[in-house]
Amino acid sequence: MQIGAIFPQTEIGADPGAIREYAQAAEELGYSHLFIADHVLGADSGFHPHVADSYYTHRSVIHESFTLMGYLAAITKTIGLTTGILILPQRATALVAKQAAAVDVLSGGRLRLGIGVGWNHVEYEALNRNFRDRGRRSEEQIALLRALWTQEVVNFTGRWHRVDHAGLNPLPVQRPIPVWLGAGSSASPLPPEPVLRRIAAISDGWFPNFPPEEPGRAAIGVLREYVRAAGREPSAVGIEGRIRIGGQQPEDWVNEARGWEALGATAITVEARREGLSTATEHIEAIVRFREALDGVGSWQR
Repeated sequence: MQIGAIFPQTEIGADPGAIREYAQAAEELGYSHLFIADHVLGADSGFHPHVADSYYTHRSVIHESFTLMGYLAAITKTIGLTTGILILPQRATALVAKQAAAVDVLSGGRLRLGIGVGWNHVEYEALNRNFRDRGRRSEEQIALLRALWTQEVVNFTGRWHRVDHAGLNPLPVQRPIPVWLGAGSSASPLPPEPVLRRIAAISDGWFPNFPPEEPGRAAIGVLREYVRAAGREPSAVGIEGRIRIGGQQPEDWVNEARGWEALGATAITVEARREGLSTATEHIEAIVRFREALDGVGSWQR
């Protein structure tokens, strides 16, 4: 079970030096990957009440994901780069394929593309994308991404896409780049059945958003049944849990990590955000404490 860290971009600011300090510290500590959020725009809660309680508004520092990962690829050597999550349906698919391939090449094959459908219609409207069909459209997007990452020339006709004998160059190191799905939120952690079936049928893994106890444990069991029904081995779909360190003691972190391990999770990610930390130094101290507490649990990079 690998152990990664959520990149706290909303709390350490836009200073490239702070970004470098945090990323290199996480790599030196042995974290397997950085989990990087994506929002193109933040809505103003004064005009959009649905974001009033959100962590992501127009005041939140959120770097463009692929640009940030290009920078991280240059200043690190081994740590994985995971979008957590990229809102795929609000982006042009061929462009995502190109950007992801470039990051994978520049990082030496360290990219994992976590994608989701998002929740903020304001971004979709600004990017001229349909908010209502985003789930169904994402399935076709994933199919096209994989074609573009593995074939020199692609001829693809779908409901929303047409590629007429064209391809990417350079192709990524990983062919294809792993695609994981994020589904569920803190307010509604268990996704509906159609979403679980989508994860089971087409994804390389899932980022659930609940602790390793009921009813989440049951949801993972259902997912694995759907994976088998789709003609795949359960091991084909990885599970990456999340541990929020706020309000807990180190022994709680260990117990939760072992809970994920018992559920067969392939990875966990530690989140130190939303705990009043505001500098790279404070966030580094938080992941140092987590690293020390979980020594002997999971697989740390050496």
